[in-house]
Amino acid sequence: MAVAFQAPINGNPQSLAAIGRVELRCPACLANMPTLHAVRPAGEAVCSACGFMFLSSKGIWRALAPGRADCFRRFIRDYETVRSQEGRGSARSDFYLALPYQDLTGRNSWQWKIRGRSFRYLESEFLPHIEGQYPDGLDVLDIGAGNGWMSYRLALRGHRAVAVDLLVNEEDGLGATRHFNCCLPEAFLCFQAEMDRLPFAASQFDLVVFNASFHYSEDYERTLHECLRCLRRPGHLLIVDSPFYKREESGRRMVEERRTEFQMRYGFSSEGLRSGEYLTPERLEHLARTCRLSWTILKPWYGFGWAIRPLKARLLRRREPAKFFIFCAAVAGA
Repeated sequence: MAVAFQAPINGNPQSLAAIGRVELRCPACLANMPTLHAVRPAGEAVCSACGFMFLSSKGIWRALAPGRADCFRRFIRDYETVRSQEGRGSARSDFYLALPYQDLTGRNSWQWKIRGRSFRYLESEFLPHIEGQYPDGLDVLDIGAGNGWMSYRLALRGHRAVAVDLLVNEEDGLGATRHFNCCLPEAFLCFQAEMDRLPFAASQFDLVVFNASFHYSEDYERTLHECLRCLRRPGHLLIVDSPFYKREESGRRMVEERRTEFQMRYGFSSEGLRSGEYLTPERLEHLARTCRLSWTILKPWYGFGWAIRPLKARLLRRREPAKFFIFCAAVAGA
């Protein structure tokens, strides 16, 4: 690989073998970075084209273009406020190491039940199907990685994950990856970056996973084109645990209800981003057409109570409840 530099993890530099496999693209000028002008012990890398500086702090590479942090400041503030009040995170490593199968705090068990069953489905039905094609393991881009649990689980299976998120706090953001990395022979890479401006050169990953995160995109088509740029051919794309509705009206009502609830509970309506918020058949069809994809819909079983939610909603004359399918696309070569 063209790029080789060191990043400190828990005070120790990562091996060149770990970080040298990822080639960077400057998020400021979009130039590939075949050489790095400056590599300092503190964990810094400078784009030779425009001077943008990648900084590494506590194992997280900061890769937001100049001014972009200000664009996300309100969203990050609101999101972290909500997540904190929901009781996300823990001071204990065993909480993180049990994810996604169990929430040891018991505060958000229903959500982790969904995440856990989605990932168990991937473990049993999806990953074994493609892993045979990659005897040396997959290079995986985990977008919306949060605290890093999925990157950790994939690393345990012998894959090389790169975790991307906007949040870097130590409870619910990339800072929490310290709980996982101390249990791995080699830490996975973490980047604070936006999904529409990924700091990676093209064609480097075998699998891109949107980890309960695709619905935060402000432009689904732009986001998909950016992740497809980073995907090798052939490659695989997964959208996991984003809310799906059969009808557009149901999604709009969900957004209105949530904003009203947030205003009452937190004093703000959570509009820091103009996110897509949900998926529908029409939206997926549009993306398939414009991005030249063919979707396969995987449907994990979340339990009988979850399955009868649509019936209960109809009986109570409520809006359609969200479903959480897995949307998969195999991306062939040109």
